[in-house]
Amino acid sequence: MFTGIVEELGFFKTQSPAGLHIGAKLVLESLKVGDSIAVNGVCLTVTRFDSSSFHADIMPETLRLSNLGKLPSDSPLNLERALTPNSRMGGHLVQGHVDGTARLISSVPEGNAYVLTFEGEANLTRYMVHKGFVAVNGVSLTITSLQERRFSISLVNLSRKSTNLGLLKPGDTVNIETDIIGKYVEKLCRTEQGISPQFLTENGF
Repeated sequence: MFTGIVEELGFFKTQSPAGLHIGAKLVLESLKVGDSIAVNGVCLTVTRFDSSSFHADIMPETLRLSNLGKLPSDSPLNLERALTPNSRMGGHLVQGHVDGTARLISSVPEGNAYVLTFEGEANLTRYMVHKGFVAVNGVSLTITSLQERRFSISLVNLSRKSTNLGLLKPGDTVNIETDIIGKYVEKLCRTEQGISPQFLTENGF
């Protein structure tokens, strides 16, 4: 589990059938084999590491659903170590289980921030709400506007400088993880024991 608050910008070194090789510094502190690190919002397990990088296995499913299989060498990567019991919850609960990708449509300055608009598949925005949370490349952000397949977020200068979102250009692809609460609510509503007109009546609504 993660918070969506990026700790450092690492960089993509190489990819092989065995996994990814990622350059890093801060997240290597106190690192152990088997630890989880969110890489552009994707939860990966560390298989080995040295003083300047780590290796992580990656499944074909992850490559299909994320942008990790399409990155050129030296691409900047948002890195975050897994949440600990005494960590500050600065963002929202992020699993590191990417739901899909979206494409940057525009980046427009607004005061001391930039409004970034993305377009994704319909099954992504169905789990989004205005002013709700979304993780974009692993960064916890608030949705400022929402349409059928498009959504916007406001990116302050600190986030632009400390993550790879400030380097995005129109057409670039990002990893999206929607808020897990919406998925659970939908599943409950679909079950026979879920919320129905009869259920509401029986419970005084």
